[in-house]
Amino acid sequence: MTVAQPNAIGSPGYAAEVPCVRDSVGLARAFISQVLAVWGMDDDVTGWGKIIVTELLANAVEHTETPVSRIHIERPSNGAVRIGVSDRSHDAPHLKTADLNAESGRGLSLVAAMSSQWGYDMHSWGKDTWAVVETPEGRER
Repeated sequence: MTVAQPNAIGSPGYAAEVPCVRDSVGLARAFISQVLAVWGMDDDVTGWGKIIVTELLANAVEHTETPVSRIHIERPSNGAVRIGVSDRSHDAPHLKTADLNAESGRGLSLVAAMSSQWGYDMHSWGKDTWAVVETPEGRER
């Protein structure tokens, strides 16, 4: 795990690299849980964060040929937590409507439902897909 410099509100961001394989989902969930516990986040934020990182990493595993993904979490403000997963693909993620009987295809829909916003940033090396979860301070506004 790496720790970034503190941001304007004094909270450092954290990042971890994991093999881009299904077996890494548990590591990613534990990483997010640990950081959110350090920040004193409630069970709702922790639950949403774990589901979001699960779905974002699952998409990287399923749709890219990335050997290692970077999981990162930061607090852009007191009212929000931003969780992201980086991969080497230049294909943009997109919401799709899953067939009612389909066993997959709902990941980004879950991310969109649990976050106040989500998106992706393209880079020369690939992309970073992210979602922002409001903390209790953010929901009170």
